[in-house]
Amino acid sequence: MFSVSEKRVLLQLARSALESAVNKVPIKKQMNPSPNLLKPSGAFVTIRKGNTLRGCIGYLEPIKSLIDTIQEVTMKAALEDFRFLPVTSEELDEIEIEVSVISPMTLISDCNDISIGEHGLMVEHGNYRGLLLPQVAIEFGWDKDTFLSHTLRKAGIPENLWNSPKLKIFTFTAEIFSEQHSTHSM
Repeated sequence: MFSVSEKRVLLQLARSALESAVNKVPIKKQMNPSPNLLKPSGAFVTIRKGNTLRGCIGYLEPIKSLIDTIQEVTMKAALEDFRFLPVTSEELDEIEIEVSVISPMTLISDCNDISIGEHGLMVEHGNYRGLLLPQVAIEFGWDKDTFLSHTLRKAGIPENLWNSPKLKIFTFTAEIFSEQHSTHSM
């Protein structure tokens, strides 16, 4: 989906947004981005310090251009992820950024359609909704049932409702790249 140079631009935008948010300075706008980066897209930004998660926020829907989405969710992941204290300027050199550009959601009716390592999951039951990115199942070595179980838990949906007719299960794919792997995978 994205060229090596486009991935670098997105990672540089995320890094710049992180530094701007933490240091409370205006964000720099990307000059002359490629048309591919101006398309609306859903995306998540994951911030880690070593192997420890420090923030992860994203947009499911393609409501903004990808570059605007990346900048905005990076700032939110750094400062507004309610699970963590805000990232500090002292941590910046230790922070690693990962970008996940997500595909549109596909409603599935059979859990056998879930492919570990390829699909992320989103579950919805009434007003409850939870999402886990594709890489989460791989990182923890989960099978389909465990992945679905953790997605339900994240949504606040009791695990015994996994077969409820009101439960909606969506899959999606993601193009994932990070600062850590940028020189190897790009």
